[in-house]
Amino acid sequence: MSPQAAGTPVPAIPEPLRIGVYGGAFDPPHWAHRALAEAAMTQLRLDRLLILPTGQAWHKARPLTDAQHRLAMCLLAFGDLPHTQVDPRETRRSGPSFTADTLQELRREYPSAQLFLLLGADQLLAFKTWMRWPDVLRLAQLAVANRATRIGTDALDNTHAETDLSGVDLPFIRLDMPLTNISATAVRARFGQALGRAGTHAALVPQAVASYISQHHLYQKPS
Repeated sequence: MSPQAAGTPVPAIPEPLRIGVYGGAFDPPHWAHRALAEAAMTQLRLDRLLILPTGQAWHKARPLTDAQHRLAMCLLAFGDLPHTQVDPRETRRSGPSFTADTLQELRREYPSAQLFLLLGADQLLAFKTWMRWPDVLRLAQLAVANRATRIGTDALDNTHAETDLSGVDLPFIRLDMPLTNISATAVRARFGQALGRAGTHAALVPQAVASYISQHHLYQKPS
């Protein structure tokens, strides 16, 4: 009789790591970013979540805030989330940041891991404009959080209409989270306004991020 037939326990095969990959300008990170990260950790049962601020954004016309500030703000916004790491690799890369390159690097570092790329609905709708988007699909599963259709400078408006994703012909996992119309554009606009509007900052970004922005005079309009 074999050892297994005699009742010897069979060693369990470890499940592959489940790693979330959350990239973006994070200029600055705000409450909607934080909510997406928390939803992904819980709903995707992630073992690790990597926050990857963009280096040189090929798709943005405006220059990004210096990477050292965006990295520092990400540490303040996400640093207390368990199993979450702010990864600076894209900010250290020369030339434009492409998600396909980052995922290829992570695949080499974690060859047996299951990678989940976290996106907002607006990014999903523009996904086929990405550089080497088929490679991205091959390397990671898309996990998408819907967004309100209005995400401009009226970020505190309470009207929430859901973005229509019914026509998207891509495989993706939908993350369940409350709709929000906060956007980084709105946050920058609010911080560029007079100090009398400062009371709205707590509804947009974590207090530590708000303090950092004020301390370093980020997003202030030239006087």
